[in-house]
Amino acid sequence: MAGLKFKTVALVSSFGLSSFLAGSYYQRKFSQDHPNLKQFPGLPIFGTVSAATPVSPVPSQTNVSRISQIMKYGFPGLDNIRSFDNYVLSYDKRNRVAHWVFEHITAESIKPNEGVDRSLCDFKPDESIHPYFRSLNSDYLKSGYDRGHLAAAGNHKCSQKLVEQTFYLSNMAPQVGVGFNRDAWNKLERYVRKLTRTYANVYCCTGPLYLPRRESDGKNYVKYEVIGANHVAVPTHFFKVVVCETNDGKFEMESYVMPNQAISDDTPLTSFRVPPESIEKAAGLLFFDNIARSKISKINGKKI
Repeated sequence: MAGLKFKTVALVSSFGLSSFLAGSYYQRKFSQDHPNLKQFPGLPIFGTVSAATPVSPVPSQTNVSRISQIMKYGFPGLDNIRSFDNYVLSYDKRNRVAHWVFEHITAESIKPNEGVDRSLCDFKPDESIHPYFRSLNSDYLKSGYDRGHLAAAGNHKCSQKLVEQTFYLSNMAPQVGVGFNRDAWNKLERYVRKLTRTYANVYCCTGPLYLPRRESDGKNYVKYEVIGANHVAVPTHFFKVVVCETNDGKFEMESYVMPNQAISDDTPLTSFRVPPESIEKAAGLLFFDNIARSKISKINGKKI
């Protein structure tokens, strides 16, 4: 992996234990405020779940500074943290995809550089991951799935090096191509970038979900496909949790869950908004737990 990685001890001392303390959101009525979540029957409605654990040469001061900026409002979880120059991820060794990927973007940071050429970027294995747990390009070959970015390449076009770092397979997950990765998911990524026109700082956490479905016997099951010799998990859904910082020091949060399937072009993004605590409970993560509840003025466009 290009970019610097570091030990858990260094990480804790850099950011403080407060980044890892449990936080929670108020529980909210689900059915009346979020009728569109009927399409995600396995998504829990209430509560949060605390997360925990480790990480991996000592970073430069510049890298530490950037990581602290990206993660200033808390780590969603601490399992197998990997830091790149412009994003941070937590890697799921069992499923061969990330638990979550975290980005901080601004209007300046996402400005495309004319010298950046995405066509020069190659998908490549992340060699910081033990060979037992890596995904490979061969896993995706003829699988029927795209290598879908979690940290969006379009968020890092200010530098060739930065955009190339988004092509590590640790930043990928199997995604349906037509109708999802190339369409609806891309639409959501563009929307998040557009938020930088209004807000000075935009923080985005993205990741996979594996949600249960009720089957004919009346029981709930978590079932998902795996691809390739390394059994890379195909998520049933993907989430994005976004926090926008306002000029008066307040925060506005938006959270989305999309099924990993072809989605009609005329489906509005707002139909995928969900309560953030439902994602926390489903993923076993805590989002932005360093932000005081009183500082969050809106969730999914509604004042709280």
